Amino acid sequence: MEGKLRMRNKYKKPTTLRCSAGNRCSLPVAVVSVVVCLFLLQLYTLLPQKDAFKLDTRILTGKSFRELEEVDEENIQVPPPRKRSPRAIKRKPKKPTTIIEEFLDETSQMRHVFFPDIKTAIDPNKGNDSFYYHPGRIWLDTEGNPIQAHGGGILYDDRSETYYWYGEYKDGPTYHAHKKGAARVDIIGVGCYSSKDLWTWKNEGIVLAAEENDETHDLHKSNVLERPKVLYNENTGKYVMWMHIDDTNYTKAHVGVAVSDCPNGPFEYLYSKNPHGFDSRDMTVFRDDDGVAYLIYSSVENSELHVSPLTKDYLDVSNIVSPVLIGHHREAPALFKHQGTYYMITSGCTGWAPNEALAHASDSIMGPWETMGNPCLGGNKIFRETTFFAQSTFVLPLKGLPNYYIFMADRWNPADLRDSRYVWLPLKVAGPVDQPLDYDFGFPLWPRVSIFWHKRWRLPFRLSG
Repeated sequence: MEGKLRMRNKYKKPTTLRCSAGNRCSLPVAVVSVVVCLFLLQLYTLLPQKDAFKLDTRILTGKSFRELEEVDEENIQVPPPRKRSPRAIKRKPKKPTTIIEEFLDETSQMRHVFFPDIKTAIDPNKGNDSFYYHPGRIWLDTEGNPIQAHGGGILYDDRSETYYWYGEYKDGPTYHAHKKGAARVDIIGVGCYSSKDLWTWKNEGIVLAAEENDETHDLHKSNVLERPKVLYNENTGKYVMWMHIDDTNYTKAHVGVAVSDCPNGPFEYLYSKNPHGFDSRDMTVFRDDDGVAYLIYSSVENSELHVSPLTKDYLDVSNIVSPVLIGHHREAPALFKHQGTYYMITSGCTGWAPNEALAHASDSIMGPWETMGNPCLGGNKIFRETTFFAQSTFVLPLKGLPNYYIFMADRWNPADLRDSRYVWLPLKVAGPVDQPLDYDFGFPLWPRVSIFWHKRWRLPFRLSG
């Protein structure tokens, strides 16, 4: 979403009425003008509007914008160690417990801090805390069930003026394929939810389902399907889904492609491949202003990211690829564009354990990309160093709200992946650079990217269909 510069026309003539002080008609003319303006304004409000982003002036105030940046603080203390018998202590001394260890421990006394129970769930049917986001709480759909759209992304469909949220449907038991294997859930499919307001979500069902019987199929339930993202192709009128496809041991490292005539599916699975002959794990897609789409994926054992334009139909990668952030070991890319500059949020590679997010910027999507530092603000030090105990998945532009975006992340629950939570927070591009340089050697200095921590927040305007 790019801002537009407004330029004054120096040749524009003044439009004010010239009236002499002795003109007796000046007052009636003014009154009639006001009445006409009020009538036209009332008439305009009654006309149907095509823009799905309608501003509710009752809440669109300077205070509302300031609230997005007034971060909440956290004062979380590690609980005292549990009592252990002298024999147990002698056999295996207890190491100091860190907050991250408490986060990963399903029996932790702090469990409720990271994963609040169902009693605090956000239920749009009950209207509790209407239109407020509560990062980390259970989020229910319109049927009263927890939303299953993990590692996902959002498509705004212009034709239906509806948002579609796609993600991993993980409503199954968590297990380990072998002793040293990562926690996993059998493939169930890609879940899809629709909304007019980004807060109330209707379950559209599983739009790409697992294969139950054919063990050779990419989507066999024993395999891995992660991070689905969908683009609309204006040339073909098709909705194209890209996703990470892997085997149980994460050795296949493919991207998969599916296609549909409708945003709510069903999607037809086409194929998977190693793009450009490289391994591909965490990935995303991005559609630029000119309609060209790109695949961005972690590669070379997650040591670098690759950027490649897609073909015109979005069904394959082109023969062009650009390695970026080489040697940085980043994953979970979430890319967006602001005023002609490309930005990306990435995560470190620590499995299910949370780690520090980094923001990157570039004047060209193909690179080179520069690292700007940790964008997280608020909470406390450990919150900022763990991306608020979550991992990036998508950045959603907001029409009608310059400089602001929604940062979407997953708070993974490796003990019970179906109970992983969503962390949505306001993101802003503005202000001074993250780390100003003493000398400018020709490197651009981009505005800071900030993600603000809130226990409870909402957009400063209402969206409606």
